[in-house]
Amino acid sequence: MPNPPSDAAARRGIAPVICYPNDTLPSVDLDLLLDARKSARKTAEVLVPPRDARCFEVPAGHFFRITSVEGPQVGDLNLWNLHDLNERFYSGKTRALHGTHVTTGERLWSSFPFLRPMATIVADTLDWYGIDQYGGSVHDVIGTRCDPYTGNLLSGTQYHHCCHSNLTRALADHTGLEIPVAERLVHDVLNVFMCTGFTRDTGQYFMKASPVRPGDYLEFFAEIDLLGDLSACPGGDCSSEHSSDTAACHPLLVEVFAPAEGTLSGWQSPAPNGYDRTHGR
Repeated sequence: MPNPPSDAAARRGIAPVICYPNDTLPSVDLDLLLDARKSARKTAEVLVPPRDARCFEVPAGHFFRITSVEGPQVGDLNLWNLHDLNERFYSGKTRALHGTHVTTGERLWSSFPFLRPMATIVADTLDWYGIDQYGGSVHDVIGTRCDPYTGNLLSGTQYHHCCHSNLTRALADHTGLEIPVAERLVHDVLNVFMCTGFTRDTGQYFMKASPVRPGDYLEFFAEIDLLGDLSACPGGDCSSEHSSDTAACHPLLVEVFAPAEGTLSGWQSPAPNGYDRTHGR
């Protein structure tokens, strides 16, 4: 290893600059949404079995809630535009705009060329957790989802109930798509309830036991018509390992709520991004 330069300390000491200052993002009228939520009625529910996934649909202007039931459990969430599966949740841009973990008042953004809010978080019973002494926090947009390919690469396994495969099967079942087609539509996730971060010494992605307990929930407002796909991760609370049948796992409940007529006065579903898409040509 070469010796550091004489000005190494000065180079390291340069203050960071936020890449995407988010104070000019479209504002969230959280008071309006929370007021509309008070009178909303439940219209649908889906129970996601342990080590499996299920799809659900949410009309624009409705709410959906993901709840831990029976025991501590994390979930991997995919979202698409219900009418165009090419528009999907973009975890990387959500991370760039809001940070590594998301909570109340922050949004899940869609992929290029659409880049618009898909869903807004309106309630989070784990928002008390903050950032712990290890740099860990809850609801991350940094993990990709557990998958059989990485398991095979690292351990030579053929495990079929990791989140990638769960999401693929559920999407195929819901849409009638063939498995290879559905798999190409599955994308990086919001890790609901998962407690994660990066180690300070090696910069490696870590997980630790989730603080989630039965009754905890994360609730969203659908900004566009959504198709959701949620996997109850085989890692359970992700306190030890995933991509196996070792961990204790529990179901997750998804509920959909319709607001009363007139309670969302002034709200409009966001249009796709206004960039002209000429790319300089």
